[in-house]
Amino acid sequence: MPKQKQDVTDTESARSESESSKMTNSDSQSSHFAGLAFALFGFAIYSTHDAVVKSLQGYHVFQIVFFAMLFSYVPFSIARIVENKPQSMSPANPVLLVTRAILHVGALCFAFYAFSTLPMVEAYVILFCTPLIISVLAIWFLGEQIALARWIAIAFGLFGVIVVLRPSMQTIELGHFSALAAAFCSGTTAVISRKIGSSENMATMILFPLLATIFVSGAALYFVYQPMPIVDLALMFLVGALGLLGQYCVLTGFRLAPAAYIGPMQYSQIVWAILFGYVFFNESIDIWVVVGSLITVISGIAIIIRERAVSKVKPNINTRNGRMVGAPMMKQRSNRD
Repeated sequence: MPKQKQDVTDTESARSESESSKMTNSDSQSSHFAGLAFALFGFAIYSTHDAVVKSLQGYHVFQIVFFAMLFSYVPFSIARIVENKPQSMSPANPVLLVTRAILHVGALCFAFYAFSTLPMVEAYVILFCTPLIISVLAIWFLGEQIALARWIAIAFGLFGVIVVLRPSMQTIELGHFSALAAAFCSGTTAVISRKIGSSENMATMILFPLLATIFVSGAALYFVYQPMPIVDLALMFLVGALGLLGQYCVLTGFRLAPAAYIGPMQYSQIVWAILFGYVFFNESIDIWVVVGSLITVISGIAIIIRERAVSKVKPNINTRNGRMVGAPMMKQRSNRD
């Protein structure tokens, strides 16, 4: 082939590869943008869900959990199990699965109680301690080594919580301890999910917390049930529907974009908490609540970014919201995208 023709061919080939690369990058960016949009919408739905839970203050937390799970958790879990067509339901880690299921129930009940008794911002700030708890628990359960920078981020986040709460004997309530218990249960659940996720069938990861939630809240319902007018029953249904929609949107976000991009989006709930608390529940927000919330958010995002760079098992960015069943085993886009 003459040299001139060869040069033309090489130029055309290089141009074609460049255009193909641009198209791939454009598609990837569009997918990431769509993932972020789905996640932001999903977390807004979750905040609306929590506001409705807060409005149902006249009912015991077990009654709210039972009906919320009946309308959202049960159909979602069954759909996920059927979708993945498990060949075996035999658990590989029965003790850890049972422990995870019990902690999942605890996280739900404690969080619902916290939302029913605390201002929404205070509940969220404490619940956002979950990444801090995961980082500490990962030392023992996942063999993580926490460098000085991550310890500083953890201490920074705890300082943010103190700024928001300004704890004293007069200001600390049972709801604050409940929110902290919910964060601990959620964090431990996340770490266990990462520890057994590679060896456990996803169907069992979904089924165990499903059965535990229905059994515990259903058994307690016998003692705490109060008759509900049709309006309150509709609100119970709304809680379930919002939970189902929130799960779908956030999981879609994780499918379309890397987890490291989607994880920090959960902190957008602080904005909704401030808005809903002020508009619907007459919750006053002072400057220290805003400052403390920002400190906690910055700390959580810093931990996620740090773990993306150095963590071997990435327990934070690869573990989903604790309310999302089966999520630790979900397929997602690579962080290299």
